Amino acid sequence: MKRIFYTILILTISIGASAQKKIIDKLFSSDTTRHNSFLPVPLIGFSQEAGFEFGAVGIYSFYVDKTDKTIRASQIYGVAFTSTKGVSQLSGKGDIWSKGNKWHSLYEARFSNIPFNFYGLGSATKKDDEDLIVQTRWRVGAEIEKQLTKFYYPGIGVEFESLNFKDKEIGGIFDLENQATLNDKDGGRYSFLKITQLLDTRNSNTYTTKGFYGRFRYGYAPDFFGGNNFSGNLFTTDLRYFKALNKNLVLANQAFYEAIRSNKDIPFYMLRQMGNDQIMRGYYLGRYRDKNYMALQTELRYRIIPRLGMVAFGGVGAVYNNGFLPKENLKPSYGIGARAFFDLDKSLALRLDYAWGEKPTGENRISGLYISLGESF
Repeated sequence: MKRIFYTILILTISIGASAQKKIIDKLFSSDTTRHNSFLPVPLIGFSQEAGFEFGAVGIYSFYVDKTDKTIRASQIYGVAFTSTKGVSQLSGKGDIWSKGNKWHSLYEARFSNIPFNFYGLGSATKKDDEDLIVQTRWRVGAEIEKQLTKFYYPGIGVEFESLNFKDKEIGGIFDLENQATLNDKDGGRYSFLKITQLLDTRNSNTYTTKGFYGRFRYGYAPDFFGGNNFSGNLFTTDLRYFKALNKNLVLANQAFYEAIRSNKDIPFYMLRQMGNDQIMRGYYLGRYRDKNYMALQTELRYRIIPRLGMVAFGGVGAVYNNGFLPKENLKPSYGIGARAFFDLDKSLALRLDYAWGEKPTGENRISGLYISLGESF
């Protein structure tokens, strides 16, 4: 691919022989004590639009009450980077479980100023139509859920987002006449009021070996801001099932569906986008976008030793305009990966995946490399 999809090289620096020995001892140790952990990692990345990226990524994992043996691990994630071409991002996420798992809350705050490639709308866009756009984005959100039964958590949430776009290649597909129906090209704002429903029988929320997870979200965006700003509805369903095939081998499955609806023209940036480091790996986020998005994926996870693992995964997905299920243009996603577990108690890992997708006519096969924290789902 002309553009490296999302490539991050994580460098861990050790000074002196004693420090190197500690890392080796840690890698092959079997310490599973309940403790809080923090992993800060230097981040170096590269893309043609952003140039070289420099920053840090980290995850803090902890128990709200260490004496509660049933409590799930909470995590706070943070990412900060800048680049040689002025790209910047600062973001944080929180996933918090209270004592006894009676309350579950999610938080997010993000600022980004990042170029991205726009290819048009639908599931048959072309690489040659690639058009560089710069997006400035502010996003904040929160959800809180209360346990009603052992596995059932209903909840509510709010979300606000403000986006601004600038076309860096005048005369490209973003400006063409057949794209004149693109609504709100300069950007817009919206606020979601959300209702959430969670069914969760997993034995762990960080490295699941058995159980079911089902999250349903409905978001309503009132016409707070008028004009071309989005108002309408967003429906999201995320279903996951996990089964241990033996002591070291786990089968993980996921079905994902999203749909956007409005009585007004839908801004192009609200359309669902295929591809990221979690679902439909291998596809550039936004290469294909439309009103509906469906994906199915399965993953085999094998723990070679407590500190190291490997995976193989595959799936299919599609974006499409009408109907509940896609009738055509299903696209493949498959690949392999490795895991390095830095916290055995919570089974938290550094994740390395390489994925392949379809081979569009006249183009190279779509593919992507991902280095991240935690499992893909």
